[in-house]
Amino acid sequence: MGAGNQTKASEFLLLGLSEDPGLQPLLFGMFLSMYLITVLGNLLIILAVSSDPHLHNPMYFFLANLSFVDVCFVTTTVPKMLVNIQTQSKDISYPACLTQVYFAMVFAGLDNFLLTIMAYDRYVAICHPLHYTVIMNPRLCALLVLISWVIIFWISVLHILLIMHLNFCIGTEIPHFFCELEQIIKVACSNTLINNIFLYISAALLVMFPLTGILFSYSRIVSSLMRMSSAGSKYKAVSTCGSHLSVVTLFYGTGLGVYLSSAVAYSSQRSSVASVMYTVVTPMLNPFIYSLRNNDVKGALGRLLSRIAFCP
Repeated sequence: MGAGNQTKASEFLLLGLSEDPGLQPLLFGMFLSMYLITVLGNLLIILAVSSDPHLHNPMYFFLANLSFVDVCFVTTTVPKMLVNIQTQSKDISYPACLTQVYFAMVFAGLDNFLLTIMAYDRYVAICHPLHYTVIMNPRLCALLVLISWVIIFWISVLHILLIMHLNFCIGTEIPHFFCELEQIIKVACSNTLINNIFLYISAALLVMFPLTGILFSYSRIVSSLMRMSSAGSKYKAVSTCGSHLSVVTLFYGTGLGVYLSSAVAYSSQRSSVASVMYTVVTPMLNPFIYSLRNNDVKGALGRLLSRIAFCP
């Protein structure tokens, strides 16, 4: 494309999930409902963990962090989409788009790291129960979360710095409902070789390494379960992993679905719809998975709601 049509764009156009005017009220109501359910559900998890002494242990500390990240994740993407639908506008400014790219990367990456840390926590609890409190001490738990924040902070900053060197054509359209890193790179008018190389490297770091850590942890857990003679011990061990396994399967399963939908038969609309699963649906379902499958969380939520109901 001619150089005269290239610029440091002041704004982009987010095409959203559908351009059909008749679907906009339905999309607005559906996403507003999912957003409110996600925020409320995850905030209840955070309040339950922080207020109930029974949940003051590493597993629930990481769960509270995961809930916080999920609230931030959906808040990064959904409100702007709702505003655009309500105002019948597709505009998003260049700084706002870069901000959305940055925070979407941060919170998606933190989801990966936290799920890996939670898998390691279950590995230590089941395979080294006598040393669990010594190994998973508060200092290590806080350090693991802090390291995750530092790693994803710098990776995201580097991506943003690389994007800032790209040129975009006037009236650039993004076939998505939010500014996603891969989509931003695809619509650039200048050479994106370095961006793509760093994208693949960071994807390996943020997806493959954590997933490998999760698979390794659960391979050791399965090996330990095979050596247990008591059926009761096996059931107790498996029950503590059930919620985490469900969340991991949902998160990586939907992420794989997004990748396959764009790689096998590329369709921007299909890819956007698939992205809804890991950006909105997964954070919304996580509180239900942990509250329905975990008696400790269920009990803590019951006590929390009772205190709220009877509070003068």
